[in-house]
Amino acid sequence: MKSKTGVLLVNLGTPDSPSTGDVRKYLREFLMDERVVDIPGWQRWLLVNLIIAPFRAPKSAVIYRQLWQERGSPLLFYGEDLKALLQESLGDDYQVALGMRYQSPSLEKALEELKAFPKIIVIPLFPQYASATTGSVQQKVMEMLEGWINIPEVIFVSNFLEEPLFIEAFAELARSYMQNQDYDHFVFSYHGIPERQIKSAAVDNYCQLSEKCCSKYHSKNRFCYRAQCFQTSRLLAEALDIEPQKYTVSFQSRLGKDPWIQPYTDEVIADMPAEGKKKVLAFSPSFIADCLETTIEVGDEFSEIFLEAGGEHWQLVESLNDSSTWVQCLKEIVLRY
Repeated sequence: MKSKTGVLLVNLGTPDSPSTGDVRKYLREFLMDERVVDIPGWQRWLLVNLIIAPFRAPKSAVIYRQLWQERGSPLLFYGEDLKALLQESLGDDYQVALGMRYQSPSLEKALEELKAFPKIIVIPLFPQYASATTGSVQQKVMEMLEGWINIPEVIFVSNFLEEPLFIEAFAELARSYMQNQDYDHFVFSYHGIPERQIKSAAVDNYCQLSEKCCSKYHSKNRFCYRAQCFQTSRLLAEALDIEPQKYTVSFQSRLGKDPWIQPYTDEVIADMPAEGKKKVLAFSPSFIADCLETTIEVGDEFSEIFLEAGGEHWQLVESLNDSSTWVQCLKEIVLRY
């Protein structure tokens, strides 16, 4: 009898509800991850439990309530939809499970669903590799497998930014806006990470956090998150026939006083109207599902900054969510392994 192959989809996670208590619980688990806040453990504990979680949770809860829909958190319900669609597409030879790195459904529960299978393909749903996202998922999965008597063959998909159907799925969404509006500039905004994480992961000290070292994507910067973001942007621009001078790559969602990778999205878009860039189509290609960082930060907050600076039109391209092309992309990844 042919054995099934397990497929584990993993996303970051979301609070169980937009209540302050649930948001605080989520923030504590998320920010106590040593790969997310990479400072000594005692400092991390004090920072998260005495400063960030108590004071940030009430403010974040208000924003989460703006994001919440009838079905709950978009990141969660689109994840569930994606799981069901991929299961249908792959058929009975595969078993697809969904887990979140933080909160529910738990990564442990999702792995338990696949415990009987001799092979598990783990797909962290982050297009570009970063230690704080994909790396954290990989580490947690390996830690959990340590306690299993029978450890299956495990394959980790480290990134998928160059997958043709991943690029095409975003391009399809963008074309629907480009057909109805002429845009004079395009912004590819990615989640930021501290500069020190880029430098500590550099091969032969290659990464200098400059346009020069990210202008090409090759063996020495292949696991540099910033270089991967620039490569994603180049591929999307090529798919949409956008000339290099017509788009900007930038980074959002920084936290704390230490420098994060630049340029910062909120700063560059404030200057665009004065440069004659009045109509902008914005992307968030480090996220595959609508969430706080896309719908609220890029869609609402950045729109307000841009319009107040004199811009005329700001449009966010939504995330891939349950796009049929995105489902086909994941299917091709699974079948390849």
